[in-house]
Amino acid sequence: MPSNFRLKVMNAAHRALLKISFGKLGDRIAGMPSLELTTIGRKSGRPHSVMLTAPIIDGDTYVVVASRGGDHIHPAWFLNVRDNPDVVVSVRSGPKVPMTARVATAEERATLWPRVTSAYSGYAGYQEKTTREIPLVLLTPKN
Repeated sequence: MPSNFRLKVMNAAHRALLKISFGKLGDRIAGMPSLELTTIGRKSGRPHSVMLTAPIIDGDTYVVVASRGGDHIHPAWFLNVRDNPDVVVSVRSGPKVPMTARVATAEERATLWPRVTSAYSGYAGYQEKTTREIPLVLLTPKN
């Protein structure tokens, strides 16, 4: 599984690619739009940003996958949104939008998971690597 250091390096490289290409490179990964999710640390209370992909977009709702590459532990960003759903999202290097994050219910996940794995089959492989059920998180604009 990817180490925390490797994940941080990959995120930094992704942000740098977006910046130096003025958003022309790195705005899509494996055919999915990329987004920057900023959460508030559940322990530190400070903002933390991570680059993710959105395999599903339904209107103004983005679905992201808390896979961490199939690791046996949840990614830190997931634990943060579970404890504090107030997030900020920038899609394809666009404007930062205040959003609310919520974990998909079991029924929603059952409907969404086939669409997620259809968008990127690697997610099915990640699920096979771990005994935990990989959560899906829905991001919706604040009203």
